[in-house]
Formats: sequence, C-alpha cells, structure tokens
Amino acid sequence: MKSLVFILLSVLLSGCWNNGNMEVRGKILDEKTHVLIPNRKIIVHELVNSDENNSPTIIGEFRTDSLGQFNYQLRKSGVTYFYNFEIMGDSAYDVSNNKLGMTELNQKGKFLTFYMCKLTDLVIKIERRSRTSFQDTLFLSWQSDGKNGEGLYPYKILNFGTGGDIPLRWVGGNIKSIVKTKVFADKKVVVRWELFRHGRPTEFADTIFCRRGAENSISFKY
Repeated sequence: MKSLVFILLSVLLSGCWNNGNMEVRGKILDEKTHVLIPNRKIIVHELVNSDENNSPTIIGEFRTDSLGQFNYQLRKSGVTYFYNFEIMGDSAYDVSNNKLGMTELNQKGKFLTFYMCKLTDLVIKIERRSRTSFQDTLFLSWQSDGKNGEGLYPYKILNFGTGGDIPLRWVGGNIKSIVKTKVFADKKVVVRWELFRHGRPTEFADTIFCRRGAENSISFKY
C-alpha cells in the first residue's frame, strides 16, 4: 500500500514539475516612452535558482512581431522553476534580463511586459595643451546610470598624436583623441579623469545628462 502511494505521489509531482509547454504572451516597451519595440529577439534560459545571473542552457527563442508583441509556446524545464528572459541588445537598446519563476509565469505568463533602456551617442574629446616635456599620464573612465561604461557598450578610440599602449590611458606628448561610445539615454553619466603629473595624481569628474537621438559630447583639456 505504501509503495502504491509513493508511486502515485511521484507521478503527481512529476506532472507538476514538467507539464510540457506553457503559453507566454506579452510585449516589450521602451522604458521611458513606453513605445512598443518590434522585431526584438528573446532568449529564454534555465536558471538553477532565482539569484543566478546567467546560464548557458537555452530552452526557448522567439521574437516580437512588427507591433512589439509576442506569443510563444515555451517548453517547461524539467530541472528548475526559474527562467531568465534575455532580450538581446544592439546599438539602439541595451540588453534586458528578466528573471521569472513558475508561480509568476502561471499568474501573469499571458500578460508579460518587459522594458528596454534606450542608448544614445557619447563623444569624449581629449586634448593635451601642456607644452612641458614631462610625460604625464591620463586615465579615463565613465559610468552611465551607475553602470560601468566600458562594459555597457563597445567604445572606439580615434587618436591624433601619441596615445598610450593601454586602452583609456594616454601618456603625454601631443595628445588629441576622441572616444566614441554609447550610454543610457536620458540618464546621468559621470566621466572621471585621473591625471598623474609631476608624480602626483589629480582627479576630476564631470556629470552630464545624455539626451536620446543626440550626439552628446564632453571635453577635457590638460
């Protein structure tokens, strides 16, 4: 009798754990304007737990339609209750990660709303005006809405004159450089400069608000 009860419970639990597919429906919006974002690729990952940051295991992949909406039959995981809906980024929007558990998917899986952060251009101009022969050194870094700018989006350096052999470091001479990148639109950007001159470090920081659809720029002359 006990064996029969155990078998029945095992079957029931197995059925609750993995019932095949589940329908997920929803839309993707711009975080600020709430405009629908069409033709956006979404990859669904299995997560071991709700605290996991990433997982190589992919169990689903689909796209939003021309109206920014999606409807997909997602295969349920046989090993976890947690999923990450990763919306792929590009030069227009940053990647968006959305962690959901089965409880939330059962309740809201047909009414999902995901958001993406718009990116905008930022140009950082650097020019060395000092005429001394001393080889001073300049380091550059920036944060966009508190996120490390170097990891947010690839940057490109255009050098005119002598630049350093390490990225985002300039060793004095005739320096005239431009750094092109992208940051979050309509959010605060903090640009930091650390200048080593005559053996002493001096730090500078500039805060700007980068507008969407504009070529935002900031300059540093030393």
